[in-house]
Amino acid sequence: MALTLGFEWRVALRFLREGRMQTALIIIGVAAGVAVVAYISALINGLQSNTITKTLGAQSHLSVRAPDDTVLSARAPDAQTRVLAEAQPRAQRLRSVANWQALMPVLEQLPEVTAVSPMVSGSGLALRGEAAQAMALMGVDLDRYDRIIDLRAKVVSGTARLGPGEAIIGRELAADLGVRPGDRFTLQTGSRSDAVRVTALVDLGVKDLNRRTVIVPLRAAQNLLALPGGATLLDLTVRDVWQAQRLASELAQRYPYKVESWQDNNAQLVSALNAQTISTTIIRTVVLVVVVLGISSVLVVSVVQKRREIGILRAMGATRGQMLRVFLLQGAIVGAIGSALGLLLAVILIAAFTTLVRGSDGLPLFAITLAPWTALQTAVIATVCGVLAGVAPARRAAAMDPAQAIRL
Repeated sequence: MALTLGFEWRVALRFLREGRMQTALIIIGVAAGVAVVAYISALINGLQSNTITKTLGAQSHLSVRAPDDTVLSARAPDAQTRVLAEAQPRAQRLRSVANWQALMPVLEQLPEVTAVSPMVSGSGLALRGEAAQAMALMGVDLDRYDRIIDLRAKVVSGTARLGPGEAIIGRELAADLGVRPGDRFTLQTGSRSDAVRVTALVDLGVKDLNRRTVIVPLRAAQNLLALPGGATLLDLTVRDVWQAQRLASELAQRYPYKVESWQDNNAQLVSALNAQTISTTIIRTVVLVVVVLGISSVLVVSVVQKRREIGILRAMGATRGQMLRVFLLQGAIVGAIGSALGLLLAVILIAAFTTLVRGSDGLPLFAITLAPWTALQTAVIATVCGVLAGVAPARRAAAMDPAQAIRL
């Protein structure tokens, strides 16, 4: 009998076939564990992606603003003199980003940045008849701003257009003022006012934003807010939203501006996403530990049950290394088969979730898919765990004395 690599495979498969019930149960256990890991990973990834998409649907990834006004001491402090002073914070005024026209092409050339849009923002009142509503006025270049938040896709009535004397408003604000596309209302900011015609109503995904948002051409906002030629901030989008914080830090060190990322403006959301990620990692770890213990326990029982066969094989010339590989192969086979079945079960669970779980509008709550990389990673980890689970039983089988094993 030639003791080759085929020998290890034949013996491993025969041992698994002889313990059909044990083999089937552990494969089912591995499949269940892999399915849970893959499904939970896909579910959390889909939930986080949906949450980020909705959160960033009405805001930029980065914003560049003029630095805050601060009160400076009239003289440089003397190191040998203690000075007790109290400075009242300075009221912040509407200020333009210095040299924003020259800064825009510089930001657009950054490899991480996909779009840059100037904006003039301020507050005021929207007036029509006896109705008076507080508003957040935003002056933008429509084509540039559309690349930031995809504004045209959020139109629920009318046509997105920003010519002179035109405005796009949130649909809740339109209901409060009693206007529709084509109607006029008045914008008032301080001592300045202007009449505009509504071209479109938009749904920004948040009722509070819809109730106060008024978007006008950049030049119109500059005139209403007494900021000729200025821009109060530059909005940026980046290729990878998770790199926004790093890029904001780099830009803040490079330029004398106040740079904020979406993480800075949504600290609670980021904390919740991090908590979800940590919870998912803990679940995956616990499930994989259970899988390893299950495979290991079955293989330990197999070593006890097959000790006579192991002794005979050793007496026929099987080496310790070959017996070691027999049980490692059993662990790998169980892990691989269980992984394949588990991924299939995860796909079925995902399809069931997408089909059965619906929102109030009848549509799926959010998109959930099993990414190929996640599936491959889960399968590889489960297979490796199967091999690791076979280490202790394999070493026990390899260390068995042939004469004693045959007598038992």
